[in-house]
Amino acid sequence: MAIPMVLGVLFPPRLAITAASVLALTSLGILGFLEIRGIHLKYSKFSNAAASSISSKVPSRVGMFFLYTPAFLAGVASFWLFPDGDLRFLLLKSAITIHFFKRVFEVAFIHKYSGEMGIDSMIIISVSYFFLSFSLIYTQLLTLGLPEPSIDLKNPGIALFLIGISGNFYHHYLLSKLREEGGKGYKIPRGGLFGMVICPHYLFEILGLLGISLISQTLYSLSATLGSAFYLVCRSYVTRRWYISKFEDFPKEVKALIPYVF
Repeated sequence: MAIPMVLGVLFPPRLAITAASVLALTSLGILGFLEIRGIHLKYSKFSNAAASSISSKVPSRVGMFFLYTPAFLAGVASFWLFPDGDLRFLLLKSAITIHFFKRVFEVAFIHKYSGEMGIDSMIIISVSYFFLSFSLIYTQLLTLGLPEPSIDLKNPGIALFLIGISGNFYHHYLLSKLREEGGKGYKIPRGGLFGMVICPHYLFEILGLLGISLISQTLYSLSATLGSAFYLVCRSYVTRRWYISKFEDFPKEVKALIPYVF
């Protein structure tokens, strides 16, 4: 018997869900390794990391808006497409919709932008987020009618999701305060957990995704969370390396993602 079944924390996976889980974990893992190798998705401070003509870019605000809107709309549509289901299904649809609504809200009202985004990266990330949103909801739909896991993790999942989304929003707000409207430069972030790690927003994003996987308790949601966490670990590592290369006074005790550890 598979380990997740013995532990009683996951719904029994079907073949299609298992295959999708492996694909999600593998593809996100590859993206993480590419980040370490210096092949970045061209957004944020790495938007100019690879040569690209101006015709293949869009303003960063436009690009970020298109990253998250399809995934948000997939969450909204799920309430109409799949109106039935149990409390777990409702919580998952709500968490995913809130997660991407927050991102769209931040693009519109919180973040400040000065650069451009590669259209190729915009398309890759947008499609990935849309597929993640829809697939998390659809794989949860397939669990309806199955016996519940013997250990119910919905409540810890809700708590972790709320901690993650709140911490992520707060540190995004702090980042937005570093730059005047129209400014193009970068500064070393201060406040919150920035005195301990350079990417606390990634740390809280991982916590929020872990919360979603605990709400869901499917193999696919767990695989998507692990894959996303690995990518963000790699992204935080190269972000810290970038700050060290740009700022001579960057405090060496500030870690990449996990205080005192990494």
